[in-house]
Amino acid sequence: MEEDRLTIVVREFNPSQDRVGVEQVERRCEVGPSGKLSLFTDLLGDPICRVRNSPAFLMLVAELGEEIVGMIRGCIKTVTCGKKMSRHVKNNTIIDHNPKSLPIYTKVAYILGLRVSPSHRRMGIGLKLVRSLEEWFRENGAEYSYLATENDNHASVKLFTDKCGYSKFRTPAILVNPVFAHRLAVSRKVTVFKLPPNDAELLYRRRFATTEFFPRDIDSVLNNKLTLGTFLAVPRGAYEHDSWPGFDKFISDPPESWAVLSVWNCKDVFRLEVRGASRVKKTFAKTTRIVDKALPFLRLPSVPELFRPFGLHFLYGLGGEGPHTIKMVKALCAHAHNLAKERGCGVVATEVSSREPLKLGIPHWKMLSCAEDLWCIKRLGEDYSDGSVGDWTKSPPGVSIFVDPREF
Repeated sequence: MEEDRLTIVVREFNPSQDRVGVEQVERRCEVGPSGKLSLFTDLLGDPICRVRNSPAFLMLVAELGEEIVGMIRGCIKTVTCGKKMSRHVKNNTIIDHNPKSLPIYTKVAYILGLRVSPSHRRMGIGLKLVRSLEEWFRENGAEYSYLATENDNHASVKLFTDKCGYSKFRTPAILVNPVFAHRLAVSRKVTVFKLPPNDAELLYRRRFATTEFFPRDIDSVLNNKLTLGTFLAVPRGAYEHDSWPGFDKFISDPPESWAVLSVWNCKDVFRLEVRGASRVKKTFAKTTRIVDKALPFLRLPSVPELFRPFGLHFLYGLGGEGPHTIKMVKALCAHAHNLAKERGCGVVATEVSSREPLKLGIPHWKMLSCAEDLWCIKRLGEDYSDGSVGDWTKSPPGVSIFVDPREF
C-alpha cells in the first residue's frame, strides 16, 4: 500500500499549520476509561498551552505523508530529589552541624499528552515520539524523565517500561470532588487567610523545600496568573483581630495547628468531560441539581453537569502541622470548593502521595477519583545533583510529594 511506503516524520509543532491536525488526533483519542474523567479539549484552542507555563517546553508531532498521526509534549524544570543535613566541614572534620535539612535539586523532564491516532497504532509512532523528545531532554541537560499514566492503561505502561526503559516510581492518588449547587460551610472555629504571594513563597520554601518534586521556581508558579491564591487555615483567635500577622510573626510563633494550599485555575487551560454515562445516570444527575437549586438549605450532594465540557480548579502545595491539621485541611477544601463554585467550575481536584496523612481531610468522590496514578521514571544520564542521593529512580517514596500544577 502507498501509505506503507511513506516515512513517519517527527518534527516540532508549528501552530500556524498543525493546529487542525492536532485537534483531529485529540478527538480520535479517548483519554481514560469510559465513565471516568477524560481530557476533552484545550479551552484556549492552544495545543501547547498545558506546558507553556513551564521554564522550558516542546511539542512534537508525527507526520505520515501530509497527515498528523501523533503528538507529544514535554517540559523541563528543576525539582527536589532528596535532602541532606546542613554541615560545615574543615580538614575532613565536621565543625558545625545544623539539624536543618537542605534540598538536593536535580533537573527533570516531564512527558505528557502522548497521542497516536487509533488507525495508526502499533507502527512504532509512539516510541519514535518518545525517543525524539528524550533527545531534546538530554540536549537541555535533564538528568531524569518521568510521566504519569493510569495503572490500567496497559498499552502506555508497556510502551514506557518495556520499550523505553522507564520503571514504576510513585503511585499518588488523584482526588476529585464535585462542585455542588450550594456553598459548603467553612468551620466557624477556623480562620482562612489569603497570603500575599511573597509570604506564600517564603512559607513554601521554609516548610516544603525538601518535599520530593518541589519546584525550585515555586515563585514562578505562585505568581502565575493561573494561581488564584494561596490560603492558610488557622484556629480562630490565633491572631489578634483574626488578621494575617505577616510571615515573620507566623514562622516565629506558629499556631498549634495550621494548613496551607494553593489553587490553580485549570479552567483557563483545558476542559474535561465524563464520557460513557448512561441516560439514566444523566437524568439522575440532573434531578439532583434541580432539587439542590430549589431547596439549597438541604445541602444535598448534587451532581454537577459533568457530561458536557467543564472546568476544574487544581489544589496544590497541600501541607500543614499540628494535632488539628485535618480539620484545617477540611476548612481549606470547603473554601476552595466555594471559590470554584463562584468561577463556574464542575470539580475540584488534587493529587497527593498515597502515604499523605492529610489525605483524610480531602473530600472526594471515589467514582471520579483515581486511587493509584502511576508515575514512571527514567535516568537519562549521570546524576550531577551532588552525589548524595545516588540514583533517584531507586529511592524509596517519602510521606509527601509536591505535584506541580503546570503538569496536571
